[in-house]
Order: sequence, then C-alpha cells, then structure tokens
Amino acid sequence: MKRYVTKKVISALMVVLAPALLSTAGMAANLDTHVIVTVASTVPPNGDLNPYGVAMVQRTAGKLIEGHILVSNFNNSANLQGTGTTIMDIAPNGTANLFAWIDASTLPGQCPGGVGLTTALIVLRAGWVIVGSLPTADGTAATAQAGCLLVLNNQGAVVETITNILINGPWDMTALDQDGTASLFVTNVLNGTVAANGAVVWGGTVVRINLTQSATAMPAAQSMTAIGSGFAERTDPAALVIGPTGAALAPDGTLYVADTLNNRIVSIGDAVNRSSSAVNGQTVSKVAVLNAPLGIAIRPNNGDILSVNGGNGRLVVLNSGGQMMSDEFLDKSGTPPGAGALFGLATSNAGLYFVDDATNSLNLLTNPL
Repeated sequence: MKRYVTKKVISALMVVLAPALLSTAGMAANLDTHVIVTVASTVPPNGDLNPYGVAMVQRTAGKLIEGHILVSNFNNSANLQGTGTTIMDIAPNGTANLFAWIDASTLPGQCPGGVGLTTALIVLRAGWVIVGSLPTADGTAATAQAGCLLVLNNQGAVVETITNILINGPWDMTALDQDGTASLFVTNVLNGTVAANGAVVWGGTVVRINLTQSATAMPAAQSMTAIGSGFAERTDPAALVIGPTGAALAPDGTLYVADTLNNRIVSIGDAVNRSSSAVNGQTVSKVAVLNAPLGIAIRPNNGDILSVNGGNGRLVVLNSGGQMMSDEFLDKSGTPPGAGALFGLATSNAGLYFVDDATNSLNLLTNPL
C-alpha cells in the first residue's frame, strides 16, 4: 500500500535511526504482549521504497547465505508503485546489502511492461531466486502490465524470465522445493482489473508452475495449471491493485490463500497434484479481525496459519481448522492504526520476520503466540 514520504524525510529518519538499525538489539517495541525488533532498513542505495516480499535463504550458494533474509521493493525512490527494481539481503544481525538491482533494459527475455517487484519472492535451495514483476510506467494502475517471473542466479543476476498467458500480474508466491524439481504457486491480480477501472472483477487466479532445476541448470517450466480462479480483485489508488495475495503451502499439500478483498483465508486442497481449478477456494476463516489479509505463512511446528492485515496492522494466528488462536498489532501507525503497513512475512527459529511499509524496514517478532 502506498505511503507518501518524501526523500528528505526518509533521509532525515535514516540519520536518526541508522545507529539503531545496525543491530537487532537496536530498536524494540512492545505492542500488546510481544517484543518487535527492527532488524534493518530495507532502503537500498537507489532509494527504493515499500518492501513487499520476504524470503528466507535455506542453503548457502554464492551471495546467498543460509539464514539471511531477502526483501523485494515495489516502489522507486519517487514512491511510484510498480517501479521498484531492488532486492536487499539482510543478515539476522542487521547487516544489509544490495543483492540485486534489476535493469529492465537488459532482461534476458520478455517481461511485459518491465520491472516492478512484488511480494512474490522465493529462494530455491539450488540457488535460484524467483521474483514477480507487476510493472507500471508511472505508478498508476492505468499503466500496469502483465509482467512476468524473473529468475536470478546466486550472484543476483537475472538469467531468465518466465512468461505465459496464465501469468498476469504475479502478486505473491510460495513454493514446494524438492531440489531437482519445484512447484511454484503464484497469485495473479490483473485479469480484467485495469479495464474495470476500480470496479470489482472476479478474475484473480492461483497458478501452479512445475519446474525442473539443479544447481547448474536454470529452472525450466514443464507445466502451468490454474488451480484457483474467480477471486475478487480491483485497482485501488492507494494500493495499486487489491486481489488474492498471501500463499502458503501446508505439509499435507493444502494451499492457503489470502482472499484480500473478502477479508478471508481460503484453502485449495491437493494443490500439488490437482489438475483443475478449485475456483476461489474453501473458506477457512472469516473472523472479524481479518481486515485485508495480505502475507501469510505456516508455522512449521504446529501448522498454524499466520496472516498479516493490510487494513489494520495486525497479525492473526489461526489453527489449521480456522479457529483464531490470537491476534496482535505489529504496527499502529497511520489512520486507521496500522493501515497499509504490512505485506510479506517468513517464519524462522528466531520468530516471525515481516516487512513494514510505514518504516521501510524488516522487523522480527521474537515470540509470536
């Protein structure tokens, strides 16, 4: 969601906050009952804003270091949506470095519209990074184009683009990584939205892309299947576009998706093997506190579903049956409190990593319920 912050203000804030951002011990807040630590700024040298995607590195290869966190930026330094071109590499101790700065003019294949990096970000264990692009020419939905998936090697260079009629505004993504093969689960939000000019359309999709890969062979798409369809989506002046966002795969093969416009979490059964669409999924939860749910993740130890809200800055914890276990603020800034702050998240042994667009930072919730 778009935050109007001038470069001068950002620069001033970075001067004030820089000492604290050097260490995970540097800045902490207690919202409700848990401690939130600011790990690092997500603003790269070129000034990109609005961190969206979060992905944990599971295996060291090249510039990818096990335990580090990659973060993609959606806006450029002028705060224009769909124009961000950078991925940051952040260590748990707060050390931040630029992993990739992607030049749309030198892409190795087609990517309709260019580069505007989204929440769709994963790191495969073989050393490939895949990120979604939903680009605009001027930060407005009127100029949004289909984009693509960009494949980067472990040095941060784009080596391949993945395009298809089924890939239309890739917005979020998760993966089943089996080393030699992988299945990507990509949500798409541009099927009819731009033409509808702000009206709700029911064209959002979830597409499974089956890949082959190795440490030396680039990912190669073997098949693409729409396993979800008919999700509500629309353009929005503050958020560019709103549609199915978070995607998280449970060990039993159930895919959970954040149906953002309808304030619900849904499931798609047998997502790994199904050959047809489950339409817009089966409702798992529509509890009142769900308010524009965006990023979601599965807690590995018990299967709980963790969802962050774009509408109210809260983390909602559901069990696999959809019963709400807890909820708490991760951000209280703005009006209403927390609106537009939260997007991607990832679980780790240390807690829950999440990005905050209000502060352009990666944060750690050290002990979520």
